[in-house]
Amino acid sequence: MTRTLYDKLVDAHRVCDLPDGGMLVYVDFHIMNEYTSPQAFSGLDSKALAVRRPEAHLAVIDHVNATRSQEPHDAASKLLIDNLEANCTRHGIAFYGLGDRRQGIEHVVVPEQGLVAPGMLIACGDSHTTTYGAFGALGFGIGTSEVEHVLASQTLRYKRLKTMLVEVDGHLPPGATAKDIIMKVINVVGAGGANGFAVEFAGSAIREQNMPGRMTICNMAVELGARAALIAADAKAYRAAAGRAHSDMLHFDTEAWVSEPDAEFDQVFRIDAGDIAPLVSWGTSPDQSVPIDGAVPFATPDMPPGAKAALTRALEYMGLEQGQPAQSIHIDSAFIGSCTNSRIEDLRAAADILRGRKVAQGVGAIVVPGSALTRMQAEAEGLDRVFIEAGFDWRPESGCSMCLAMNDDIARDGERVASSTNRNFEGRQGRGARTHLMSPAMVAAAAIAGHLADVRAFQQEIS
Repeated sequence: MTRTLYDKLVDAHRVCDLPDGGMLVYVDFHIMNEYTSPQAFSGLDSKALAVRRPEAHLAVIDHVNATRSQEPHDAASKLLIDNLEANCTRHGIAFYGLGDRRQGIEHVVVPEQGLVAPGMLIACGDSHTTTYGAFGALGFGIGTSEVEHVLASQTLRYKRLKTMLVEVDGHLPPGATAKDIIMKVINVVGAGGANGFAVEFAGSAIREQNMPGRMTICNMAVELGARAALIAADAKAYRAAAGRAHSDMLHFDTEAWVSEPDAEFDQVFRIDAGDIAPLVSWGTSPDQSVPIDGAVPFATPDMPPGAKAALTRALEYMGLEQGQPAQSIHIDSAFIGSCTNSRIEDLRAAADILRGRKVAQGVGAIVVPGSALTRMQAEAEGLDRVFIEAGFDWRPESGCSMCLAMNDDIARDGERVASSTNRNFEGRQGRGARTHLMSPAMVAAAAIAGHLADVRAFQQEIS
C-alpha cells in the first residue's frame, strides 16, 4: 500500500495503538510560550512529575511582551514572563527570554536556530505550528493539557487525520507571492474546508517557493481548518535545516520524506498559479478575499442564506459596501510582522517598495522583525533606515505585536489595518479593529498610498 508523506510521518512516530482507535505518538521537539504553558507546569507540580526530556523542549517569550522595549508593559505580562523563566530554570529547559539574541516569535526562531528538519514531529501550544510542514515535518498545535502530557512523557494521544492534496501548478504572475497562494487556496477550499485533514501542498508553484514562502503557506493552512500542513522535503528543505545554530543536534534521516507516486488522498484540489493575483481580504474570515484590482462581492440571488448572512455581517463589521472597489478602501495603519511574514525576506520585499517613498499622511505604520537575529541582520543590511525614512516605526524588540490583541500593540475600535498577519477575525487586532490581510509588499504599498493599493504599480515604477 502506497503512503502519503503524512502517513509516513505518523507511522514513524507511532508508539502504540490505543483502545479508543487513536494512538500514542512520540514528539521529537516541543515549543512553549509564556501564554499557553503556565497551567501545564502547575499540573506537573501538582502530580510531582518531572519533565521527561528537558533537552527536547524550548521556551520563548513572544505573545504578551512589548516590542518598544524589553520592559513588560504591565504586571500581568511580567508575571507570565517571570513564571515561564522560573519553570524552565527549575526543569532544565532552554529559555529564550527578553534580551537574549535568540529571542523572537517561536515559529521564526525554531527554523532560524536549526531546530526543525525533515521527518520530525513538532508540537506547540499554538495553532500555527503547521509552519514546520514546510520542511517535510509534521507540526501541529496542542492544548494546555497536552502540553503537560508531552512535558511529562514526550508523547501525545493522536488520531490519524484524513488527507487532502492541494496542487498549485504553473508560474505566479508579477506581484503575486506565497501569501497570495495560500490566500487563494483558502478562498477556493474555504475557511474550515480542511477541518479534520492533513493538507499536502504540491505542484510546480510550490516547488518554486523558497523556504520562507513555504513556511508562509504552511503557517496559514490552519486557516483552512487543517490540523497539519506539509510540503515534500527536497534539497531546499535539507539545506535550510542544515548549517544552523543547533542543526548538529538533529538526526537527518536519509529516508525520502515525500508522498509515494501513487499515494491516494481523500480529497484533491488543483489551482492554476497563473490565475493568482495579489489578494486582499475584505471581510472577517481569511477566505473573504478578492484581487486588489477587484471589488467587494455582491450578494447573489442563488447565494445560500448562511453565506448571505455571513457576507452581510462581515460588511457591517468592516464598514464596507457591496461592489466597493478594493482600492477605494482607505486605511488608518499598516503592520508588517507576525509568524506568517516577519522574516528577513519579508522585510526585504517591503523595503523594496518603500525605498525612496513616504508613508501617507495620517497612516501609522509599524514593522516588527520576527526575531532578534532577523532584526540585527536587517539593520546590517540597512533595511531599518529604509523603513524609518519612509515613516515606519521600527521596533527594537521582537514579538507577536499587533497580530493579536494580547500586548500593548492594540488597534483602536474602528481602526482599519493593512496587515501581513494571518487572521482577520472580529476583534483579532483589538475590539472593533478592521483587518485586511495581504503580503508584506502589499502592506508597504497600502501604507504609501493611504488605501489598499496594487503593489504591481509600485514595482513597475521601480523597474
